Amino acid sequence: MSAYRASNVVSLHGDPIYHHTESTPWTPPQGEICLQQISDHIDRHLGPVDCVFHELVSDTVHIDVHIVKPTEAYPFIRLVTSGMSDLPMSTPPDADVPRHAELMITLPPDWKLDKESFEDERWYWPVRLIKTMARLPHKYGTWLGWGHTVPNGDPAEPYAADVRFDGCILLPSISVPDEFHRLRIDADKEIAFFAIVPLYKEELALKLRAGAEKLLERFDKKHIDDMIDARRPNAGKKLFGFL
Repeated sequence: MSAYRASNVVSLHGDPIYHHTESTPWTPPQGEICLQQISDHIDRHLGPVDCVFHELVSDTVHIDVHIVKPTEAYPFIRLVTSGMSDLPMSTPPDADVPRHAELMITLPPDWKLDKESFEDERWYWPVRLIKTMARLPHKYGTWLGWGHTVPNGDPAEPYAADVRFDGCILLPSISVPDEFHRLRIDADKEIAFFAIVPLYKEELALKLRAGAEKLLERFDKKHIDDMIDARRPNAGKKLFGFL
């Protein structure tokens, strides 16, 4: 039985709004089926994996986070999951959407990744976010795909102190080579890679009101990409009273 149900409520743009109920019971994961293929895919298109944050205790799927340090070609830090794609997502019947996915977050090159800094949620929250999002579809019998937004709680709260983002959207990254977006495993399985882009509350509201395309138009006008920047412009705020 799905524990993540669509209500009869839709956004002003007409998209269904989903609400959590209880998650599924704890289930031991079956192991990372495509770990080597994903690691090779990251190495080939983003750069060598510097280290992996291995999950010590896992529920349903084993989520590890691969860290790619800045390179000359890509001068920022990447976080990329493996393990989310071990299970198919509960996609709508006959929908032409990916059933297997992994996630990525892009961080500034000076983001602190050491153990001591991770004691402070202001540095750790992107890792917590990517792991939570990777497990979400399997714990709640749902799916994640292009343009999906997820608030941080109900009501939504900032991810950490001094962080004004309180939700996120899934998009294809614009800062990776096209070949990175999909990884073909075999005839029956292809993995899609989505970027997690944190959002301000006004941007979440704009997406619900006008749709993901409108939000992306604002992103383009303000030159906002998928790298986390706590000081970036707020694409959802009114300018001189106009949207």
